[in-house]
Amino acid sequence: MKKAIIGVTPLVDIQRSSLWMLPGYMDALTEAGAISVMLPLTSDKETIYQLAEQCDGLLFTGGQDVSPEFYNAVKLKFCGECCPERDKMESLLLNISLEKDKPLLGICRGIQFINAALGGTLYQDIPTQLPSAVEHHQKPPYDRPVHEVAINKESPLFRILQKDKIPVNSYHHSGICELAPGLKCMASSPDGLIEAVWAPGQTFLWAVQWHPEFSYKINEDSKAIFAEFVRACRT
Repeated sequence: MKKAIIGVTPLVDIQRSSLWMLPGYMDALTEAGAISVMLPLTSDKETIYQLAEQCDGLLFTGGQDVSPEFYNAVKLKFCGECCPERDKMESLLLNISLEKDKPLLGICRGIQFINAALGGTLYQDIPTQLPSAVEHHQKPPYDRPVHEVAINKESPLFRILQKDKIPVNSYHHSGICELAPGLKCMASSPDGLIEAVWAPGQTFLWAVQWHPEFSYKINEDSKAIFAEFVRACRT
């Protein structure tokens, strides 16, 4: 069977004027049977459409905070660094995913961006705006779980895992506040934060707040998420 080609959004180092990639994103896709390609950082519509046409699926990686202006909010002092060009690029890619029903998986920033782009809002800083005892910003090693998430039994995540709860790692300070129309919650943490979503109208549009790219080597649940994504990209 021909391998699926998956376009991976780049990580951006603004200070060094460079693009880079954590190997886990691409290695996890390779292990699941796909070919992964890091996309260039561009908001040129023609370039984006041509690139996306060559991809069977798209992966939105972690990274900078989504610009609050993108979801009509005032930027607060505890908001982190933003990358407006990445917001523009991923907006174009998301539109293509929706129009073409092209499979899309979002991780960390990915879930936040998808929610904001579809009309939801974000917490700019969870420790300030949603304080709780749940550890959302762990220290290394990043492959170890630090809290559980409860899985919605009506969700596709429950269908593939057949589990009510799973332990997850966590490394973020922003998160979903108001869920976007068209998305449904797949999993949530004990403090009520939405940790995974899906779009019922799409063949595969999933996003998770935790980091399966750090844990897939030792965690079967993380491995299953990548496997299901790649399976969708092949169909």
